[in-house]
Amino acid sequence: MASLSLQPKFSLHPNNSILHFHPQNKPQIIFFTRKVKIKTKTKCSSIDPQQQQQKQRESFTRKKKSVTETEKGVDPVGFLTKLGITHKAFAQFLRERYKSLKDLKAEIFTRHLNLQEMASGFEILGTHRHKEHRVDYMDWAPGARYCALVGDFNGWSPTTNAAREGLYGHDDYGYWFIILEDKLREGEEPDELYFQQYNYVDDYDKGDSGVTIDEVFQRANDEYWEPGEDRFIKNRFELPAKLYERLFGPNGPQTIEELGEIPDAETRYKAHKELHKDDPPSNLPPFDVIDNGKEYDIFNVVVDPAWQEKFRNKKPPLAYWTETRKGRKAWLKKYSPAIPHGSKYRVYFNTPDGPLERVPAWATFIQPDAEGKQAYAIHWEPPPEYTYKWKHTAIKPPKSLRIYECHVGISGSEPKISSFNDFTEKVLPHVKRAGYNAIQLIGIVEHKDYFTVGYRVTNFFAVSSRYGTPEDFKRLVDEAHGLGLLVFLDIVHSYSAADEMVGLSRFDGSNDCYFHTGKRGHHKYWGTRMFKYGDLDVLHFLLSNLNWWISEYKIDGFHFHSLASMLYTHNGFASFTGDLEEYCNQYVDNDAVKYLILANEILHALHPNIITIAEDATFYPGLCEPTSQGGLGFDYHVNLSASEMWLSLLKNTPDHEWSMSKITSTLLGNKSYADKMLVYAENHNQSISGGQSLAEILLSQGNDKAPQSNELLLRGSSLLKMTKLITFTIGGRGYLNFMGNEFGHSKRVEFPMPSNNFSFSLANRCWDLLEKEGVYQDLFRFDKDMMKLDKNEKVLSRGLPNIHHVKDTNMVISYLRGPLLFVFNFHPTDSYERYCIGVDEAGEYQVILNTDERRYGGQGIVKEEQYLQRTISKRVDGLRNCIKVSLPSRTAQVYKLSRILRI
Repeated sequence: MASLSLQPKFSLHPNNSILHFHPQNKPQIIFFTRKVKIKTKTKCSSIDPQQQQQKQRESFTRKKKSVTETEKGVDPVGFLTKLGITHKAFAQFLRERYKSLKDLKAEIFTRHLNLQEMASGFEILGTHRHKEHRVDYMDWAPGARYCALVGDFNGWSPTTNAAREGLYGHDDYGYWFIILEDKLREGEEPDELYFQQYNYVDDYDKGDSGVTIDEVFQRANDEYWEPGEDRFIKNRFELPAKLYERLFGPNGPQTIEELGEIPDAETRYKAHKELHKDDPPSNLPPFDVIDNGKEYDIFNVVVDPAWQEKFRNKKPPLAYWTETRKGRKAWLKKYSPAIPHGSKYRVYFNTPDGPLERVPAWATFIQPDAEGKQAYAIHWEPPPEYTYKWKHTAIKPPKSLRIYECHVGISGSEPKISSFNDFTEKVLPHVKRAGYNAIQLIGIVEHKDYFTVGYRVTNFFAVSSRYGTPEDFKRLVDEAHGLGLLVFLDIVHSYSAADEMVGLSRFDGSNDCYFHTGKRGHHKYWGTRMFKYGDLDVLHFLLSNLNWWISEYKIDGFHFHSLASMLYTHNGFASFTGDLEEYCNQYVDNDAVKYLILANEILHALHPNIITIAEDATFYPGLCEPTSQGGLGFDYHVNLSASEMWLSLLKNTPDHEWSMSKITSTLLGNKSYADKMLVYAENHNQSISGGQSLAEILLSQGNDKAPQSNELLLRGSSLLKMTKLITFTIGGRGYLNFMGNEFGHSKRVEFPMPSNNFSFSLANRCWDLLEKEGVYQDLFRFDKDMMKLDKNEKVLSRGLPNIHHVKDTNMVISYLRGPLLFVFNFHPTDSYERYCIGVDEAGEYQVILNTDERRYGGQGIVKEEQYLQRTISKRVDGLRNCIKVSLPSRTAQVYKLSRILRI
């Protein structure tokens, strides 16, 4: 029989952290071994019995080590060895964590087939359309005693669609299951087949062929079944009855006593052959038995090769069963949906503390509470003709990331909440024109309060309804892919909103469903709830959530927000000195660390091109190291210190007191992980969370005041370009910019809240600034050329820079990165003529980017005829050659080796 081709699934053995894929369409061969008598020769041994036992123990120990410790290249402390770090306590912590992770995986496999199933809970939980004209609902509420689905489809009745404890309402783990049957329309007869299936979404109306079930079955009997087989299928006792009659005749024994002694199989078979030797040939399979005469051998059953080949080539009769499926038209004609598309619903629980209603945890579309109205879920099942059809394929990740961070709600110019469609039509083309290759979206996942920017998530599987529908968001992602832009999602799994009516807090009436109990279940300062990462059902929820955004919306990566909040029981609010003891003491949440390892392992196995970014202010050791080497498995980590340094320098330090050494050391971060670093000059918090953007500090005297002089304008523009250029080119392989900062948007962002009478006047972006000649156009032109520099010269994807010239007295920084030379003069007043900078290669160096050009709002002091510089054979900065360049104050230049001189 031909095997069905299924997609490969993978499993993870509890004793191994390597993912193994098992193709399901590979035929399985079972070998039956024969029992063979083996004669062994004894030999006298001169080895002492105690020595022999010792050698056996040593051999067993070696084998055990080869299977466990070194199997598949797994080393729990591998990254410590690579970096040359010796810290016994932390190394022991890593080994114990590895053992604990194996135990966790073993526990997972007692509940789930493999880790793919563990991360695919969205396939069965929540509301799902079933092919047998019904809707299935499943949710996890271990503390409830009664569960019902209530909504406008059943008059909000808590008894119509319910499951009760003790009546197969939930399993042993607290998962409730409710079936909502579609309603038969008036005048229609029930289906003839009990398991009649309908095609709801695939190829609109496929299956409405008009062929009756009787005709399908008759054709199957004529085309597929062998003569007589259909009788055996209809009556499963007919075949054994026929065999019994052949053995014992029509009047055979009816009891065991009458049966008597049965002859052996060979005797019965020979008698049967003799009895039927003159029978006409039959279409039934001919068998024969051959006895080789060997005591240890079994009888070989030999089949007619022609019949065997015919049987093996026969495919399962699925085509006939599939033809019995009916299309959407037939279903709608006969039934009305149990829950119509767009219906409002909630889940009703009866708990020891009384009845309560909640928004389902796995709901995919939510209407948050507003104007005193209660929040509810919306059943999202649009007809096929209104379901978004994907047009573009996924993009392979580039070697360097130029990320444009966005908030959809404030992306419009008008004082209102902008929509997904507005963003798709207006902002995406701007991002492409600006030269970025990825967007990072914040505030997409449903949250209760708009002013929290989306970080207090209430419903983890739902896009925020403030911006549009799930189909609108799919269009946004698809159009971004069409423009060559990756789409990253800012994901918040480090905590959750504390709201009960719309969030997960006290979801089933108990306090220990998704979160820790007591003080540990609450964030010390933010009032949010903290997940219980050691619980298998919580892991099931969070891992499935990550896989959901990729499977449903084709997201290309995740930015894991505020890992410090989850990694430590003190939520990261502690002083860190850098001692490894601080990362393995009693304040580390080992369950949270194991969750992050599992998340990275599963994501990268299921989706090889996925990108994960860690945001951790404490920089936990091994963030970007492979999980097989004791790391957490992230692709990038965020350098949070860079933006804090620039903000501090601009607000608290006079220009002439800036330290060049501090700037370079902060931007480089930890050199061991600089290649995996994502850096930004300013983050969205400076624009959104009550802070100030760099442009607001440098380009304005207040919220609505314009610069008072050209001198202030020149200073602000110059420093903005220099801070961005050095941050962009000195760090790792990723750079991030918040929406609007590329052109110096100096107007602060303030979300509507009680303190401003819920005003939207500052919750937008002033795109009209780009239409006016002046500083904003100049800054945008420079930022665009900076992105083009990486696109053309592959700056970010090259190796780490060679920082060979850092002079605090002159306030000059210079470094080499590939064939490019970067020179910065941060001095507020001093300019330098023929400033000597060391280079390695002798040749001609050409200026390819100059922050002081007039088209960037500069003074144009260095003329184009000075752009080409030839090296001098003189050792400077420890390098063999040098060039002498003109460095006006507050300017930066990028040189490229255009021609090499061979001496």
